[in-house]
Amino acid sequence: MYRATVTEAAAYAVPAAKAPLERTTVPLRAVGPQDVLIEIRYAGICHSDIHQARDGWGEGIYPMVPGHEIAGVVAEVGERVTHFAVGDRVGVGCLVDSCRTCEYCLRGEEQFCAEGPVFTYNARGRDGEPTYGGYASHVVVDENYAVRIPDALSLDVAAPLLCAGITLYSPLKRGQAGPGRKVAVVGLGGLGHMGVKIAKALGAEVTVLSQTLRKKDDGLALGADHFHATSDPATFEALAGRFDLVVSTVSAPLDFTAYLGLVKTGGTLVNVGAPEEPVTLNLFSVIGGNKSLSGSMIGGIAETQEMLDFCAEHGLGAEIELIRADQVNEAYERVVAGDVRYRFVIDNSTI
Repeated sequence: MYRATVTEAAAYAVPAAKAPLERTTVPLRAVGPQDVLIEIRYAGICHSDIHQARDGWGEGIYPMVPGHEIAGVVAEVGERVTHFAVGDRVGVGCLVDSCRTCEYCLRGEEQFCAEGPVFTYNARGRDGEPTYGGYASHVVVDENYAVRIPDALSLDVAAPLLCAGITLYSPLKRGQAGPGRKVAVVGLGGLGHMGVKIAKALGAEVTVLSQTLRKKDDGLALGADHFHATSDPATFEALAGRFDLVVSTVSAPLDFTAYLGLVKTGGTLVNVGAPEEPVTLNLFSVIGGNKSLSGSMIGGIAETQEMLDFCAEHGLGAEIELIRADQVNEAYERVVAGDVRYRFVIDNSTI
């Protein structure tokens, strides 16, 4: 067995809430019998990284190394590892552990673990130690929480699939997006652009709903059949009752009453964006038409592997802007401003 004997990782961390990220080192736990040490090649920047780094979703654990869109290569394996070998191309998403025995874990929904999943960063492992994410040179994870990245996907465009890809694949699949179904994706950003690609590959008729028509050409190039501006009140009149499934990727409060008006009788509005503020809802917009308003939280490990295989089969990688690690603070500001096409990815060789 090859031994890399890496005990710490170079990383970019947030030292305190709302502080800029800075270069540092963080400890790596020893590689256990079922662990793999991963040399991280690329890490995507998710808007949720920013929410957590700035205490938008509650008090964080600092220093915090964000990043749950991890693509890399196995550098060391524990003695009982059976799924991977040194040199394998692997990914890590939002989860690195769970109880493995509750009803949710047993049915492949580890993200809903009854004892609480262990998230890739801003969490504490079963040993009580903080977890550190993908803005780093290396990470150690249990082999059961890593996935294989198919050779058909380059690692840089695969990295965002570990969160953005599964976050959209899961509700689209569950919502039966496919031939004969009309699907709307609200927001054309890091999440939304993958929603367009995946929904189209599943065979659905796809509409993008964005604030303005500024990204219309991009949306159509990504596979959308239609593109409408939500800032125009006429959009909600023209599209009333049209969609079987609406997936909102927006991380700001929306007028859910208005968006439910776009849903067919018996249809569903799924929210995968997570605003920091509460939202309001007129319940008659759900009751009238037997409509459903639901949420969706990433996917389990097996479904994440399924998503990667699907994306490889259909040639679906993320649209990315590759950056150096020392550009991460600038990238955060650009994400907040909506100035990215469509996912920043860190070249971890620059850390």
